[in-house]
Amino acid sequence: MTGDAYTVVGAGAIGGTLAHSLAAAGHRVTVIDTDADHVAAIRADGLTILHGGERESVRLDAATPDTYQGPPLARVLLSVKAHATEKAMRWIAPRLTPDGYVVSVQNGFNEELIAEHIGAERTVAAFVNIFADLVEPGVVRDGGPGAFVIGEVGGAPVSARVRALVADLQAWGPARATENVEGYLWAKAAFGAMLSATALADAPMADLTDRHRATMYALAAEVYAVADASGVRLESFDAFEAPAFRPDNDPALRGAACDRLTAWLRTQPKDRSGIWRDLAVRHRPVEVTTHYAPVLQQARRAGLNAPVLRAVLDGLRELEQDPSTMSESRLDALDRLAVSGGHTAGTGGPECHALPAGPALTGAQAVAVHGWLDEHRDAMDADLAAYTSQESSSDDTAALAACLDWLRGWLDTSLGAPTSEEVRPREDAGDILIRRYAGTGPSTEAPVLLVGHYDTVWATGSLPDWPYRREGDRISGPGVFDMKAGLVQAVWALRALTALDLPRPECTLLLNGDEETGSKASSDVIVAEARKSRAALVFEASADGAVKTTRKGVGLFSLTITGEAAHAGLDPTSGASAVNEIARQVLALEALADPAAGTTLNVGVLRGGTRSNVTAAEATAQLDIRVATDDERARLDVALAGLAPSDARTSLRIDGGWNRPVFERTEGVGRVFALARSCAAPLGLDLRETAVGGASDGNFVLAAGTPVLDGLGAVGGGAHARSEHVTLSGMVERSALAAGVLAAFATA
Repeated sequence: MTGDAYTVVGAGAIGGTLAHSLAAAGHRVTVIDTDADHVAAIRADGLTILHGGERESVRLDAATPDTYQGPPLARVLLSVKAHATEKAMRWIAPRLTPDGYVVSVQNGFNEELIAEHIGAERTVAAFVNIFADLVEPGVVRDGGPGAFVIGEVGGAPVSARVRALVADLQAWGPARATENVEGYLWAKAAFGAMLSATALADAPMADLTDRHRATMYALAAEVYAVADASGVRLESFDAFEAPAFRPDNDPALRGAACDRLTAWLRTQPKDRSGIWRDLAVRHRPVEVTTHYAPVLQQARRAGLNAPVLRAVLDGLRELEQDPSTMSESRLDALDRLAVSGGHTAGTGGPECHALPAGPALTGAQAVAVHGWLDEHRDAMDADLAAYTSQESSSDDTAALAACLDWLRGWLDTSLGAPTSEEVRPREDAGDILIRRYAGTGPSTEAPVLLVGHYDTVWATGSLPDWPYRREGDRISGPGVFDMKAGLVQAVWALRALTALDLPRPECTLLLNGDEETGSKASSDVIVAEARKSRAALVFEASADGAVKTTRKGVGLFSLTITGEAAHAGLDPTSGASAVNEIARQVLALEALADPAAGTTLNVGVLRGGTRSNVTAAEATAQLDIRVATDDERARLDVALAGLAPSDARTSLRIDGGWNRPVFERTEGVGRVFALARSCAAPLGLDLRETAVGGASDGNFVLAAGTPVLDGLGAVGGGAHARSEHVTLSGMVERSALAAGVLAAFATA
């Protein structure tokens, strides 16, 4: 072999295709891959490409990162999954020659992270669109011709090394140089978002793209808006005609371009995306959530909303937990989101609904509402006492069912029959109650969503030794603060508006029975209802009277270390201790916390080993991670994906995921808070806002793009503790505040 030497790190679909082409053309190629079976197959039988029914194999060097003993690296084609970039670069950087470089032959935007390790001068940007697939160890199925564009980072002029790369890669196909790789990457982000959406269902990409054009056009529009705000000039590639998918283009031209795109997709040997395969076949996390973190970050900086893209990513995260729920109904819902939001570039979804400019009640009316509620404080107390007597522990489905039956009767008595009611059954969790109530005001906008949960952390049987008790203004009992008083306040707010003949908006009341355990069985319903709603009021308890306009996102993960068991006394050197390794990992994890950025990481449970005289074969750590921004969430995703054992004889696995998305204060949240603050003023209340580390179902609501005001519930304290309590005067005050906010939505 006489050609330039190349190291391909990540020999999957893209890396394997390029490595095969370069080796077949006479270049010295070494592939590095973490899949030991894949490496073993390549070493034994060569790297094989399937062209239709034909197999073509080439011999080349192959190694796992921990077994590589070769020379320093000069030309590296990096083709690992985006979320593995950090880990791969930690391996590459110390082995790269001073004049060596790394080409990001990956999906997504990875050049900045690569440059952090080796410098921008040794980083080369690339765009690749190859429809290949790794079908078995050592074997890659060729996906036919694609696109491959290479250029310097930042749009610098085409350099000699880029020209040399392009010349060598003619062995694969029509690779070419450009000064605008970024334009291709952003166009691929739009196209990739469309293909990502097709992974929500088990059907060919072409068919789903064709049938769900509203979703596809909305996704392109959202990505284009961010690219435009960043000053990027988009480039067409393969059959994706970038200008045609602009939202302001002639619909007929856009439709014709979509026709050509779907026709081209039908010619591809791979009819489903690699994202679909990761979910349905390999049962592993997808990389697109990492791909689109920079897109969403730049969208926020530009003040743009991307509700359909966020919904796609949320759906993919759900499928990571349970791929059996793939369904075309998910794309039907996306179509409705795209259309109902009146989607235009960078906007759309619930944030597009008009929010009230200010209070609707006069000062005198607001005071009258408070006075009426104060006259009924004993009735509010009686309702809370009756509600608290219905035990509703999150882990007692029988008690939850009985509590929900009681609630339905109480709601009928308090508010009358709803326009409609749905009870969504859930296995191993409390059922979900959705009640819709007609409005009495002039507004024809979408309904306001009222969110609460009826489960509590208190075990069944807590009431006998801790009964409901009112002492003066103070009320105590299991669950009164979190969050039974909040629902009582919401109901009485609506009752006050009706009694005083004041306007009331159309409302959707949603109550779930698994909030305290993460809302795993109800989050999809919450998101769906949020997307139909104009805004949401969450009646979780207040923070010392302040409403909550920022909440952290919560990740619940487990780290498992697998070692090698041995007799600690007779054979102390032959084993590999999982306990020792997890101790090192816990210290490394601790370093990921960044309190200044609002990021905390707690290893709350640590288990390992079986006996003191046995080298531990397994150890686990349970992690609770809290982040204040999506940027930090993306950083933690990359860091966790890049964890590697320090003892090569051990292996590690990360399971779990983000239980709730980040609740960052958006413009919409700020506007609803400003409205509430104005409604509080006539009551003599100086309403405050705060950021908290705990999460709620409001996190899901905001992730759906719906403005939300959280913490509108009880005033008191002691959540999850025997000191739990609320004040009755606070219930009256907060109910009057909620009534004022609701009246504003009824008239705007």
